[in-house]
Amino acid sequence: CMEPKVLMFDEPTSALDPELIGEVLNVMEDLAHEGTTMIVVTHEMHFAREAADRVVFMEEGEIVEQGPPEQILDSPQDPRTQQFLRRFLATGAGAGAD
Repeated sequence: CMEPKVLMFDEPTSALDPELIGEVLNVMEDLAHEGTTMIVVTHEMHFAREAADRVVFMEEGEIVEQGPPEQILDSPQDPRTQQFLRRFLATGAGAGAD
């Protein structure tokens, strides 16, 4: 049986049929709650909030800000993170599929 120490995902929902996104995110969220370590690149903010214990905002390969999801998504300190979230969330993007 495979028991990886870390799973890595790069935009795992980006090429999926919209009807499948929620299913994939639910499986990943279950893995997170079971204690599976995952590194996930995502624009699914709702998923990040629910499944992550740490969020890292990066730009051009550099870490801009990192911390608990509530801190980064609700009260970002860095002006660049604030700008990104304002613009990204204003479009309704990243709401996730439940």
